[in-house]
Amino acid sequence: MSEIIVSTTPTLEGRPAKEYLGIVTGEVIVGANLFRDLFASVRDIVGGRSGAYEDVLQRAREQAIGEMRTRAAVLGANAVVGVDLDYEAVGSSGSMLMVTASGTAILF
Repeated sequence: MSEIIVSTTPTLEGRPAKEYLGIVTGEVIVGANLFRDLFASVRDIVGGRSGAYEDVLQRAREQAIGEMRTRAAVLGANAVVGVDLDYEAVGSSGSMLMVTASGTAILF
């Protein structure tokens, strides 16, 4: 599979779309770890950044984009444009985080 270009812009400069193949998405839901929550709470009280949460968030974002790329490749696309990333707390106590990547698969 060749690399799928991913862009937040609606078009790719110098590469006009020949065909719009449809909306593609990637979704990832990650659960929060009790110990990570505890340490993040302490860090919030004393100040500073929560590296553990930032790492989880980065991995979830990369996985969602990767899933979206895979779905675009199945459609025969070589790019996804107009990409939007959304983050939402889910679960009865908001203990899970959902990351969604969505965009339009195109062939240029």
